[in-house]
Amino acid sequence: MSEPQTPQTEQGTQTTLPQQSGNWWFVAYRRFSIVGVALAIMVAFWIGLNMLATGALHQFAGNDVPTWAVLLASSGPLYLVAMPLSMLVFTRVPAIGTRQFAMKPGEFIPLFIICIPVMYLGNIIGMVLSADITDGQATNRINDLVLGGNEWVNALFVGLLAPICEEWLFRKQIISRLRRYGEKTAIVFSALAFALFHMNLFQFFYAFGLGLIFGYVYTRTSRLRYSVLMHMLINLNGSVLAPLMLKQIDPRILSGTISEAEIMSMVQGGSGMLGLSIMMLYGMVMLGLLIAGIVLLIVKRRNWEFYLAPEELPTGLKVRTTYGNPGVVIYILLTVGLTIWMLLA
Repeated sequence: MSEPQTPQTEQGTQTTLPQQSGNWWFVAYRRFSIVGVALAIMVAFWIGLNMLATGALHQFAGNDVPTWAVLLASSGPLYLVAMPLSMLVFTRVPAIGTRQFAMKPGEFIPLFIICIPVMYLGNIIGMVLSADITDGQATNRINDLVLGGNEWVNALFVGLLAPICEEWLFRKQIISRLRRYGEKTAIVFSALAFALFHMNLFQFFYAFGLGLIFGYVYTRTSRLRYSVLMHMLINLNGSVLAPLMLKQIDPRILSGTISEAEIMSMVQGGSGMLGLSIMMLYGMVMLGLLIAGIVLLIVKRRNWEFYLAPEELPTGLKVRTTYGNPGVVIYILLTVGLTIWMLLA
């Protein structure tokens, strides 16, 4: 195999690379590819083992499989087999040590509030696209699973285990290995990999947006605790708090099947009004956070800091190096294919 040539910029002139060795770009290209292979291996083993475990559950329990068993059949293979196997490949790319910094409440809270509008906007985009592609036939399988599950089970699997394991992989393992090629490059790559990992168009856009914020938090602190805490709070709201709020009111109110006479009877008798009041208060709080998050996003974004990395990729080579390698292409094709399959299934 011939020695790879130093790549050219978009203008056709030779790039001045931070490292003067002739194979510097090829090393970067290869490392991104290795990370892509690690991610593809993780997804392949996870989906394969999940299908086997789910099939076995249906063999024994039929269609009456409890939510905790469904979540265990998904989380068990991922956390106990697929992620550890992927680390055998991840470790071929060296991580760089960085100083750790504390994040004060005055820094953490605004960034967390910014997550709210990002989450809602991404959720709306995902819902609209999913409905448009499938003529309104698609359903969000994760939402259906969470709404039909026990709050304690949701808290364990969705609110605690998922944030810890996902942040450890997508922030610590990926960003720590790729930030040498540019902080923004590593953050965006981590967020995209995280969004594709969900294999759910309903979740893709808000997972990508939140991944950008989580990645920025980890990059600035080099401590996992802050992004994990943000991730936990968001997941606990969606999987525990919001379902609890919905259970406080008559489901016919949400579906629009309750009559005006029944509503008037509820108001006069006070029946169900406490639950409705709690739901309205929750909605007002979320609306306030949504507005505050939009304002903070506009005001604070200029204060976000990014520093030049030791081996910063030149602008004309970033996309080619990061996403044009075999490993990442395989991961993208695999996850996009599974996303389409699950959307149309």
